[in-house]
Amino acid sequence: MRTSLLSLLLLAFILAGCGRQPSLKNNPEALTPAQAAQVVDGVRAFMQTVAHDVTQDGPAAWRKHFADSPAFFMASEGQMAFPDSTSATIAIHDLALDIKHIELVWGDSLRVDPLTPALAVVAAPWREVRVNAAGQRVEETGFFTGVTEYRAGRWQFRDVHWSIAPAPSPAH
Repeated sequence: MRTSLLSLLLLAFILAGCGRQPSLKNNPEALTPAQAAQVVDGVRAFMQTVAHDVTQDGPAAWRKHFADSPAFFMASEGQMAFPDSTSATIAIHDLALDIKHIELVWGDSLRVDPLTPALAVVAAPWREVRVNAAGQRVEETGFFTGVTEYRAGRWQFRDVHWSIAPAPSPAH
């Protein structure tokens, strides 16, 4: 009889533990498959808009795609480039004076990881061609990661990181 009672208590304990798994009912931020697909589609469209706007309007276009929020920051090559939105605004203004043409293309392997209905991580290889005021042309490739946030009816970058692929070493 005692073994049956212990077995019954163990079974009740196991079943109680199974009932604590995350679910939509217990986790309001969990995404349904339809919500996740909507986030992925929205962020992919946003990324294409960013590439189009930067290519068409130059570096100044970045300002409208970076969150105007104290949470915003940008890192590049392992260093903090812009610790906040204000520093990004100042730097973008200066870049727009020096860069006369820019072409940005995201790679085909762009990835979106939906976190909530209003947050997603995005990652993509990129290629950029820039021409400065002196007519010098620079071509670079690299990898981009960022957190996108849906605010005020649109997606924008909350946090970003750029890395530039190293130039191939010369053959010996």
